[in-house]
Amino acid sequence: MHLYEKRLSGETVYKGRIFDITHDIVELENGSTADRDVLHHHGGVCVIPITEDNEIYLVRQFRYPFGEVTREVPAGKLEKGEDHEECGRRELLEETGFTCGEFTHMGTLYPVPAYDTEIIHMYMARKLSAPAEQSLDEDEFLDVEKIPLSEAVQLVMDGEIKDSKTQIIILKAARLLGI
Repeated sequence: MHLYEKRLSGETVYKGRIFDITHDIVELENGSTADRDVLHHHGGVCVIPITEDNEIYLVRQFRYPFGEVTREVPAGKLEKGEDHEECGRRELLEETGFTCGEFTHMGTLYPVPAYDTEIIHMYMARKLSAPAEQSLDEDEFLDVEKIPLSEAVQLVMDGEIKDSKTQIIILKAARLLGI
């Protein structure tokens, strides 16, 4: 079959709290075999909270693999079997203190399709409530900032926002809102 690989065998080489990794042997369309290392992840959700004035809320947090503070939309990982809309609403509340009257699914993305099974579900949150207190995980530390969506688009274009899910959802929201 064209553009298809058949898994012949595999073994779990790492089992972790957030993801597992398998080493698989696959048969290619020409009959030869190849190794594939696959990171298995339950997926995640990201949410762009947008005010009536087209301002958005971002979170700033330290990202250990890069040794720097990033600007990102609120996001989190799905628990196995968890509904992605419920996860998105939970993450919005935990990270920003907001609930919303309008929660629109904006599609999905594959952050690293070459070796990762993660799927991120994107949501736009509108009609935001007055913020309550954040309820962060005990190992989570972040600051919330509000900026105009148009400024966020420029930060993406200038390379100041490096997180892929944040770049995509900002540009999609701006396009949908005509900004």
